[in-house]
Amino acid sequence: MTLAPETTDLKVQLQLTDSWFTVCDLNQLTPGRGVAVLLPDGRQVAVFRDRTDRLYAIDNRDPFGGAAVLSRGLTGTHQGRPFVASPLLKQRFDLETGACLDDEAVGVAAYEVRAA
Repeated sequence: MTLAPETTDLKVQLQLTDSWFTVCDLNQLTPGRGVAVLLPDGRQVAVFRDRTDRLYAIDNRDPFGGAAVLSRGLTGTHQGRPFVASPLLKQRFDLETGACLDDEAVGVAAYEVRAA
């Protein structure tokens, strides 16, 4: 059996300071996986699409290890909150707020994201 690829005209966009920045086509995001996005100012953002098609975006840089790897982390939920666990030292970051679930003094920036 052959499956037809998902098609959509929707674009994933991040809210930056004064405008929306188009990241990619929605169908390029695999549910449960992240992708790294390079912003015009050189920062990296990790963008995720969960299995219910909700979108999330947080800084890609792991504040504990310093590497830009959060987009490669494992996603899950803790007490109903979606998170990504860093592939380095496994700290979990809330995908909605950027707060570290394992150290409340640490967090990363979270971005508003939409499919339009």
